[in-house]
Amino acid sequence: MNTLDKYLAPQANALQLRQKRMEVLGANIANAATPNYKARDIDFSTAYATAMSGEGALATTSGTHIQTSTGSSPEMMFRTPISASLDGNTVELHVEQLQFAENATRYEASLQFLNDRLRGLRSALKGE
Repeated sequence: MNTLDKYLAPQANALQLRQKRMEVLGANIANAATPNYKARDIDFSTAYATAMSGEGALATTSGTHIQTSTGSSPEMMFRTPISASLDGNTVELHVEQLQFAENATRYEASLQFLNDRLRGLRSALKGE
């Protein structure tokens, strides 16, 4: 991994994981009325630590192999419902909407941090 990759990796990994979590939470919301659907989520802290440590990265045996930034997909967990549903669905719409809104806000913050880093690089290259 080169210096530029190391400099941008924290925000890039955070964006990828936040985007994946938005997909999972969106699927939960979309399936709120599906019988026996089990709500899933990603433990962002654990997935981020794994991505930053490189533990999930694929090993390459040739210089022609393409490097992956975060390695494998984050581990999916099932959400434990606060109150059980009669149809076996574990999606609690209010919880999912809250998690989605929080994740969207954090996604925007990660995007802003990445933008700030790129702005700093541009300034350094221009000599400002």
